[in-house]
Amino acid sequence: QVQLVESGGGLVQPGGSLRLSCAASRSIFSINAMGWYRQAPGKERELVAAFTSGSRTNYADSVKDRFTISRDNAKNTVYLQMNMLKPEDTAVYYCNAVWLEIRYWGQGTQVTVSS
Repeated sequence: QVQLVESGGGLVQPGGSLRLSCAASRSIFSINAMGWYRQAPGKERELVAAFTSGSRTNYADSVKDRFTISRDNAKNTVYLQMNMLKPEDTAVYYCNAVWLEIRYWGQGTQVTVSS
């Protein structure tokens, strides 16, 4: 199994920044894919950014040039740096990992962008 623990959410003004962290319970070297999804009220969960096989990255069009996914293999942690935040970025952000073809989710962290 893989346990994922997110942190770093909160309330921020439009144009501000936040960094989310996702700590995994096992080496992320062994995890096939890892990334971030979000779900806003009344909407479906959507991909935000992810590492795919071969350490390639994939971003939603709505966050390109604003968000950056990164990883620290020594800490088994994946980060999401979010800059130039907009009110439409408000959502619960979930860390996701695929290991041995099973998908795992964190508990989610709330990000609210509001003045």
